[in-house]
Amino acid sequence: MCGRTACSLAADNLRRACAYRDRRGRHRQPEWVRQERYQPSYNKGPQSSGPVLLSRRHLHQDADSSERVLMDMRWGLVPSWFKQDNPSKLQFNTSNCRSDTMLSKSSYKGALLKGKRCVVLADGFYEWQQQSGGKQPYFIYFPQTKDATDKEMEGDEEWKGRRLLTMAGIFDCWEPPGGGEMLYTYTIITVDASKDVSFIHHRQVRAGKGVAGMPAILDGDEAIRKWLDFAEVPTQEAVKLIQPTENIAFHPVSTFVNNIRNNTPECVAPIELGAKKEVKATPSNKVMLGWLKSSQEGSPQKKENDLPKWTSQFIHSPSPKKTSASVLQQWLGKQGQPAAKKHKA
Repeated sequence: MCGRTACSLAADNLRRACAYRDRRGRHRQPEWVRQERYQPSYNKGPQSSGPVLLSRRHLHQDADSSERVLMDMRWGLVPSWFKQDNPSKLQFNTSNCRSDTMLSKSSYKGALLKGKRCVVLADGFYEWQQQSGGKQPYFIYFPQTKDATDKEMEGDEEWKGRRLLTMAGIFDCWEPPGGGEMLYTYTIITVDASKDVSFIHHRQVRAGKGVAGMPAILDGDEAIRKWLDFAEVPTQEAVKLIQPTENIAFHPVSTFVNNIRNNTPECVAPIELGAKKEVKATPSNKVMLGWLKSSQEGSPQKKENDLPKWTSQFIHSPSPKKTSASVLQQWLGKQGQPAAKKHKA
């Protein structure tokens, strides 16, 4: 399942990171809808709000369906047919939607068949590995290129910062029975964990099927285009995009992230497994610790450009191009500190 994410980019940079080409081949950036509601965070959980991409046609019937908008929505889908006056009275968890039941469960089927498909944006997501002494959290994300940087000049057309993780989702719009503001909510579609990341999951078996999973990740703009453009790509074709991906990287992080109230860069900072204490007792993270201390003095919006690139411990490397050295390991090396060890599954 996907129970926690991070999305720390400020609103303007998030928009630039989502640049795309429309049906005419024009370079575009999605327009923000309700931008003032968006709050960057290193530790987002269900019932909080988060940024999603969707087709502009969902909001304007005469719009080109290939055009995209950014909207802040609440995580945890409330079906449009829900009749009670308070969405918190929904009796079941809708933060995740299993891919094998999304076309049969009433909570998701109606919205999906109406083309209410969205892309949930994040720096990455967290998963916890069951261990004898408790659970070890990991941060999982797209591999980052060596030259990725968030320090771009204002107004630059091309984004060269970190690559956002793009997860397939379903959204719906609920109107209070007594009238009032429409509530937009989403769920993240999950698939069985890929074989290379399954070691993180404590898998239970139910009727012969594993219940653990991972988000359905859309890898590349063509997959995103097909998922969002509901007017051109029917449901039957779009659902073929929902499958596990091997193109992901990960690193262990501190149990600091376990507390949902903790919201600083320390949540995503890599640690060295096996150290007596996390982060503070790790010699290779002394430089990182100094940076974390200064970063925690400000908000994610103010300090996002100070975030060094994360270490990339690749889960799967199908080609040499995807095995480039970690930017963070290089950064630590320049400070005279040893690079973090790679985890062996």
